[in-house]
Formats: sequence, structure tokens, C-alpha cells
Amino acid sequence: MKQSPALWAISALAAAILTACGGTVAQQQASPVAQAVSTVAATAENLRTPQVQQQAVAPALYELAYSARQNAVFVASAGGFGEGAASSKVLRLNPQTLAVEAEIALPHRSFGVVLDDAANRLYVGNSLEGSITVLDTRSHAIVATVPMVTPTQKDDGKTSFEHHFRELVLDTANHRLFAPGLSSKDSALYVLDTQNLKLEKVIPGLGQVATGVAFDAKGQRLFVSNLRGGLYEIDTRSLSIRQSHAVQADQLLNLALDAQGQRLFATDQGLDAISERRKKAEPEFQPTPGNRVVVFNPDTAAITASIPTGNGPIALLLDEPRHRLFVTNRGAGTVTVFDSRDYRLLHTIELPAHPNSLALDAAHNVLYVTVKNGRDAARGSAESVARIAF
Repeated sequence: MKQSPALWAISALAAAILTACGGTVAQQQASPVAQAVSTVAATAENLRTPQVQQQAVAPALYELAYSARQNAVFVASAGGFGEGAASSKVLRLNPQTLAVEAEIALPHRSFGVVLDDAANRLYVGNSLEGSITVLDTRSHAIVATVPMVTPTQKDDGKTSFEHHFRELVLDTANHRLFAPGLSSKDSALYVLDTQNLKLEKVIPGLGQVATGVAFDAKGQRLFVSNLRGGLYEIDTRSLSIRQSHAVQADQLLNLALDAQGQRLFATDQGLDAISERRKKAEPEFQPTPGNRVVVFNPDTAAITASIPTGNGPIALLLDEPRHRLFVTNRGAGTVTVFDSRDYRLLHTIELPAHPNSLALDAAHNVLYVTVKNGRDAARGSAESVARIAF
């Protein structure tokens, strides 16, 4: 394949640096020159045109995870509503072809997932039923379904749950799973003991509609964001709120932590419908720009950068070794790729209608994306997974 001039120049520079250092990168790993080679190689890699393939899989796809141990992609399908609707399941996909290799039926509708690859476990958030289902990724058996939210009976006799789960994160060293439970009144953090598969604690006080979550293992803290400009830091030793901040970014949907560079990334969605509803409730409210990624100092919650994205950014994923930040833009129908060092736009990848969630096979430099249907799609029709090879 013919190289672009920029890519050719970077490749030539890498070769020149290798010649100057008189050996291979492996032989010179500790030297500044070798580090420069690594940076040049990563830059060259980021300039290549991504190769995209896409496959319709099942209705109502949400989050997904790549398992290096099982060499598989696991994706949650919430199924449908009403008589004759598709049931909820987790699907195992071939990571090269995206063909369905197995289907795991679930007792409740599945949305968020998080993988503990070393333990061969996939945790699935049953958002509307207030529980978490645990799967064995080898046998595809359900290990347990753990009730987390206490149900209440409404006047019409139907069961409801005060909180709904969206994102899940793991603290594998301390055998915990953290699940923000969003609510239009007062959100809370649910803590699951993953050894005993029991609810350990519920931490209230996270404001309205808590959505994003990121874990800092070294700092033993958890960050949670909400759609009212709230950012919270939780001590994962005492399981208590350490700090809360009101920040100049309204719709902090998803979070990603750069543990090395001490930066916290957040998608600030900027949906007009959310802003209009808030204006009615709070006449003095003035929305922030949205359609961007906001970069915070995680210690102070000060905004250090604002990165314009496509319309309606949803998920973000940081690839620290390759200095890349991936963002799905639901409204724009794109995935944007930024250099995480200087925030330059590297790629805009078209994935209509609505790119949603992300997973990375770091070893093979492949990104997986769930793509949701547009309004013109037939009700209950299959949504797709895209494979983007860099």
C-alpha cells in the first residue's frame, strides 16, 4: 500500500534514529533515543487509514468487551419489549469476522458490561431490574444474578426501582464492582463484593442522573459524574464521598482516567433537550457549550482543556500506550480519534447511524464499536458491531 508523504517521513525518521543508536529498540529500551523511536512509531501507526468492517448482530445492542483470554468479543443485547420481542442475551462474537459464536440467554435486560478477564467473568448490568448478572466467559453459564436495588410497589401494582445502572467498573485488587445508580432525584453508588457476590454498600448523595464513572487504582479513588455539572471523588477505602465539585460542564456523560498523566476526560454531551428541561426547572440556568470532551485536573476538578467533538459525544476510551483518545459521537454518526498528548484530531470514522460503546483489543490495535439504529430502522431490527483495525 502506498504511504502518505507524512507517514513516509515518519517511517524514515524512525529508521534514521535506529541506525544512529546502533541497535534495535529492544536493545535500547532505557535510552531517550529508544523512547523517541517508540513515539515516532506510535505517531506513524496513528496516521494509517483505519480499516472498517461492520456486521448486524442483534436488536438493542449496548456495551461490549474484548476478552484476550477467550479471544472473543462479548456484547450485550437488551432485546425488546412486548409480546414476541427478542429476549435479552449476551452474544459472543468472533473478533475477526464478528460472526456470532454463542448466545447466552439472560433473565433480565442487559445494558452495561465490565470484564474481569483474569477471573473469566463478565458482569452485566440489568439496568431496569436493579440487579447485576455474573457470567462465566469459558462455559457461558450464569454464575449468579445479584439483586442490588430494593424494589418498590407502585399504586398500579407494578414494580419499580429507585436507581438504574449504566456504567460498571471493577476494583479487582479489592474484589469490588462499582455501579452508579442514576436517578432524577438523588443518585447513589452501589458497591458489589465480587468474592461473595453480595451488595456491600450503597453511597447516596451523587446528585441528579449520575452517569459517568472512572477508577483510579493507584489513588484508591473513584470519580462519578452526573448530568447536572456534578463531579464527585469517592474514597474506595472508606467508601465515602471525599470531594464534590460543581464544574462548568453540564452533561458529563462518560469518564476516562489517564492515570499516568493525571487527567480526567469527560464527554460533555450538550443535548438541547436536556438543557431545555433544565431551563424550565431553573430559569437562571445557562448551559455550557457541549459537543466536546472536557479535560479535568482530577485533584482540583479544574478544567484544563476543551476538545471539540462531533455532535452528541457518548463514550470515550483512552489508549495510553499509543496516545489515542477515542470518542463516539451519536448525533454525528462518527468515531473521532484524537492524539491524547496535544488533542489533535487524527481520524473521523463514519459509522452511521449512532455509534455508542467502545472496546479495545490493544494487542492487535483493533477497536470495536456498537452502532445503534436510526429512527427509520424497522422496530426490533438488528443493530451492528463495527471492527476498526488501525
